[in-house]
Amino acid sequence: MEHNSLETAKAAIKMSISTRSEEKVLKKEFSADDINTAAVDFGGEFNKSVPEIIERAVIAAKRENIIDNSHVAQGAVAGAAHDALAQIMPRTMGLNVGGKIGVARSGEHIVVAVFFGVGMFNLNEVTVGLSHRSLLDK
Repeated sequence: MEHNSLETAKAAIKMSISTRSEEKVLKKEFSADDINTAAVDFGGEFNKSVPEIIERAVIAAKRENIIDNSHVAQGAVAGAAHDALAQIMPRTMGLNVGGKIGVARSGEHIVVAVFFGVGMFNLNEVTVGLSHRSLLDK
């Protein structure tokens, strides 16, 4: 059963905010509901981390068989990751970030969610970015 973009986005967000133990349970639940998911952690200074975050999203999606090796599929995930990062860029420029990337796919819908903890001194902020792409079924 193919889900719409809203349901797929919810899955990506849940994966991005999950702990490692929650991630494993969610992955099984989503898989049983025909939503393929992946998640991966990241951290560092935001400006320097952008290419690494995008790369990790693509690698995680390939590793979990959410996408194939085609440049079209990889470009869809990379583009969605970049757009999700662009949404939170004004709040994170030059600051240290740590968090998790969630990727979800159901049919033609691919969604990338990034959940960040943003650190400055002893102040901690959180932010989420989200983006969707359509890709023909694999």
